[in-house]
Order: sequence, then C-alpha cells, then structure tokens
Amino acid sequence: MSSEPATSVPTDLDLSLDGGALTAQLVDFPSESGDERPLADAVERALRALPHLRVDRMGNNIVARTELGRAERVLLAGHLDTVPIADNVPSRVEGDRLYGCGSSDMKSGVAVQLRLAATLPEPNRDLTFVFYDCEEVDADRNGLGHLVTRHPDWLAADFAVLLEGTEGYVEGGCQGTMRIKVALTGTRAHAARSWLGDNAIHHAAEVLGRLAAYRPRRVEIDGLEYREGLNAVDIRGGVAGNVIPDECVVTVNFRYAPDRSPAEAEAHLREVFAGFPVEVTDSSPGALPGLDRPSAKDFVAATGGAARAKFGWTDVARFSALGVPAVNYGPGDPNMAHKRDEYCDLPVIAECERRLVAWLS
Repeated sequence: MSSEPATSVPTDLDLSLDGGALTAQLVDFPSESGDERPLADAVERALRALPHLRVDRMGNNIVARTELGRAERVLLAGHLDTVPIADNVPSRVEGDRLYGCGSSDMKSGVAVQLRLAATLPEPNRDLTFVFYDCEEVDADRNGLGHLVTRHPDWLAADFAVLLEGTEGYVEGGCQGTMRIKVALTGTRAHAARSWLGDNAIHHAAEVLGRLAAYRPRRVEIDGLEYREGLNAVDIRGGVAGNVIPDECVVTVNFRYAPDRSPAEAEAHLREVFAGFPVEVTDSSPGALPGLDRPSAKDFVAATGGAARAKFGWTDVARFSALGVPAVNYGPGDPNMAHKRDEYCDLPVIAECERRLVAWLS
C-alpha cells in the first residue's frame, strides 16, 4: 500500500523522526545542484538547536563538530544536492521502500548523519559532520572541494566516512580517473582521389588495437582487490561523406588503482600510447582505503566485518589528499542513483544508523 505523498515543501527538519521518515522529509526539500539553500538553511537551524555541537557555515556548506577532547576524531560527510527532479518529488513509501529523488543518492545517508548528530551528544570519538553542496555537477563547483581549499582545518580528522550509497557495505577508498585525447592527423583530399590524401581515421586502428590488447592490472591494497580499466569512450572524425578526413580524436578513460599517483597514471598512458600525442583533459586522484588504521579496523568490524573495493571515484579522494583515510558507507543503493524510480530500502537505513551508533557509543 502506498502512503499519501506530501502536499507541501517542509521548512524545518524534525531530527526526532526515525531515519526513514527523516529521509522522506529531506527528499521533500527540492535541492537540485545550485538550489540547496533552503535545505542548507534547515540543516543549519536543526544543528544549531543542538547545544553539544559547534556549527560553522560557508555558503551552503555546513560543518558541525563535537569538542569533547576525545583521542580520535571521525568525520561523517554527505552532499545535500540531487540531480534534476524527474517527477519523483514528493517522496512516497511502498512497503519497505522509500521512493523519491535523492532517496539513495544521498539523502538517506544525510538522514543518518543528522540522526547521529542529534542522538549522540557524548560519542566515544569526537565527531565532525559535513554537509556540502554541488556534488552532482562540475568538480569546480563542489562544496567539499571549496572547504578543502578555504577551511581545511574544519576537515581535520583521523578517519572519514562518506555516506554515499553502498547498500550498507563498506567500500574502501576509490579509483583514480584520468581522461586523455589521442589525436591522429592526416591529409584531407577528395574521396574520389583518396590516394592524394592520408586518412586520419584509419590511423586510429593502431590506437584501438593497443586498447583491445591491453590487459588491465589487478592490485590488492589492505586486503581489497582493485581492478583497473582502460577504454575508449569517444571517437570523433570525419568532414563530409566525400572527404578523406585529416583528423581523428580518440578519447580514452583510465580507471586506476589508488596505489598509483596521477603522475604515475599519466606516465603509464604515455607508455601505452608511445608514438602518439597524448593530451590529459581530466584527472582526479584515487584514495587509499587506509584499512590498516585502528579506526578503520574498528569501523569494518562494527559494520559487519567485511569490506570491498570502491569501483568509481568519490569525494573520499578529497579526504585522502588531506591525509585522512576514508571509506564509503551508506544506506543508499548506488544502482538506483539518478533514476526516475530511485528508491532506498527503509530497513537498510535503520541498520546503517544502528551500526554507526554501536560503533560510536
């Protein structure tokens, strides 16, 4: 049976609600990237009402922390924005599933953060809660990136958890990603007199052949196996149906294990494509899982005793760049992110909160 959808946008958050109901309230706040202010305002008001937290704000980014003098500090982070709404707000509940834009990516994780902020006034570790904007758009707009640049001291911690959706599994670190362009050149000519030209598209055959023959590496780090991948993701060339093309560009994406630095990844690509011009067009470093750290070991044990590698890039890399080991752990289903019928399973939200409370109590 479906519950009746909300009829109006809320103005405040009720942190006494359980995690599922609070997720629904968060979903009912429209907060597409760039339009997070109403939700950021509500998060700030709710956190400032908690006397055990110090709260700071920069733009639509909210940072709250306990200051209890504990031996360790753990940072819990989540983004407030969603992709564009696709007729999937307000939220609705069907059985054990909560449907709505952002329910998995990642308002269920944000709900768990807020519940912990409200219900753990004296955790066994000092806590920092980070809520940031513009994660779903270009990296230069990312609120966490702005905090790293302007207030790195706000993000100081011994261990970080990004509550992006992992279906309640611990996913350590993340892959690095690099995109390059390999430009092939030739000589333009009339297709009826092709011997007068040099077909640039044909030169792409060797580039594609190297990609087809490439055997990606597998590497184990902290007991997790990371698989690399090197793939053509775009190819452009051609002038007209009667012209021998003088240019062809192959775009290649390299997903690499976090034991490589961006410089090492670039050097590897230049080796693979030796003899061809290589232009790096996009690069984001990976993040080591840091599962050898005591906090990480305790965290994995508290959340079920198993972890897996993160395939893909997430903001844990920003913490890694600050020297803070980080993992991904949240209730959302990554396979449902950005979908029109996006949902999150309510029991997973409750279990995620339960495990984190047990770890931090």
